[in-house]
Amino acid sequence: MFELFRKKNGNYKDDLLSGLTVALALVPEAIAFAFAAGVDPLIGLWAAVFMGFITAATGGRPGMISGATGAIAVVAGKAVQHGDHLGEGLGLQYLFAVIMVAGLIQILFGLLRLGRFIRLVPHPVMIGFVNGLAIVILMAQFPSFRDVSSGEWLTGLPMAIMVGLAALTMLIIHFLPKVTTSVPSTLVAIIAVGLVAFFFFKDSPTVSDVLAKSANNPEGQLSGSFPLPALPTGIAWATEWQFIFKTAFIVAMVGIIESLMTLQLIDEITDTRGQGNRECIAQGGANFLSGLFGGMGGCAMIGQSLINIKSGGRGRTSGITAALALAFFIMMGGPVIEKIPIAALVGVMFMVVIGTFEWSSLRTFGKVPFSEIIVISTVTLVTVFLHDLATAVFIGIILSALVFAWESSKHILVKVEKETAEEKIYSLQGLLYFGSVREFNDHFQASSDVPNIVIDFVGARVCDMSGLEAINAMAERYRKAGKHLRLRHLSADCRRMLEKAGTMVDVEVLPDDPAYSVANLRRNAI
Repeated sequence: MFELFRKKNGNYKDDLLSGLTVALALVPEAIAFAFAAGVDPLIGLWAAVFMGFITAATGGRPGMISGATGAIAVVAGKAVQHGDHLGEGLGLQYLFAVIMVAGLIQILFGLLRLGRFIRLVPHPVMIGFVNGLAIVILMAQFPSFRDVSSGEWLTGLPMAIMVGLAALTMLIIHFLPKVTTSVPSTLVAIIAVGLVAFFFFKDSPTVSDVLAKSANNPEGQLSGSFPLPALPTGIAWATEWQFIFKTAFIVAMVGIIESLMTLQLIDEITDTRGQGNRECIAQGGANFLSGLFGGMGGCAMIGQSLINIKSGGRGRTSGITAALALAFFIMMGGPVIEKIPIAALVGVMFMVVIGTFEWSSLRTFGKVPFSEIIVISTVTLVTVFLHDLATAVFIGIILSALVFAWESSKHILVKVEKETAEEKIYSLQGLLYFGSVREFNDHFQASSDVPNIVIDFVGARVCDMSGLEAINAMAERYRKAGKHLRLRHLSADCRRMLEKAGTMVDVEVLPDDPAYSVANLRRNAI
């Protein structure tokens, strides 16, 4: 729509400038997510630094940006609340412990090469995830249109200024690439709108105003020294390990799902392929060190990743630059960053929303199966209303699997190829599994069939133990009816399992028998 993403090879200049742009966009989001977790803004900012640097340097997806995220903040906030309930000052200790354990779980997940399971996510789930996330990003910008001190919606001139500056930012981002692509349009837009606000609209809300919302930072200053490593203290591990491990597992799974989904999206945009298992290990290491150095942890950030890709960032340099620039902002560049108008950053995120939403999905209504529309809509709605991307993806996968099972169960076809008074030959087509065994059984009536029956499985596949059990049960019915049943074109794996089950059915071995394994409960099953 807006040609937000151009597939091109990265270079150091693009990576450096794009990284600087991302660093500016990271500031308000890290602060907002720190508020969501109930911790000091610096804890969110340092989390963004550690997550961004380590994943950019060692992760499996160059160009993808990681930092403090809303999904992690929601779960991490539960750890803070639990710790504060047990004793003053323990909230942060529980947070750091949870994040460090979550990091270890993610490392183990990557080492076991479980990242490949992201391939199980169907395309409709991916579309629903992207659309829901775009809406969530959009809704996250609405609080910026409220008065910082009172929380009331802006009205009159303040609202007009806010809308005008955000619109100006969007126009610059859209039209500048038509004039020149030598510098990222997003960075130019932030600087230009920042200067306009500084000289003409001094009352426009800035990053400093957002920082001032923190009880620990009433003056709205962005400054802090580099944190020192420290292990969590004051935790009764003997009684609290279950809570910590359970919360850490949720954090780890949410982070992995968000990161791998974002990785897959960036793969599609850039026409390249990242390494999911490597990314899991990098995310785990980043979370462990983030907790060790007093950060709230995080995962991949789809909004900042898209800003980076749009601005030309393709290599690891872009993410490393963003992390180092953010660290510089915290320790030395605070006075400048504090003056950035929130309207400029809102405008940037609005453009991210436009680029993230899968507009083509709106044109699929009436053109694709209704079941896929249901999956897309369900994932989108769960993402929007629960703000839980992991749950949305799980629900989408389960719903897609149920739809597949339902549709497949209706497509087991039985056809009579040859019929005489003494023999009848059936051909079978489709998937024989737990969902289709009932329809399979309904096609065969042992009591009324001819004496000799042949069932040809050349167009069918036995998928699981339920399918094998259906064959075994049917063979038993024909045997009791005094009929002779033969099967042909079963795989060697099927034949072995039927023999182990002790069935009396005859199975023909032919040169063109298929070769596939049956999913079952044995350790060596595929």
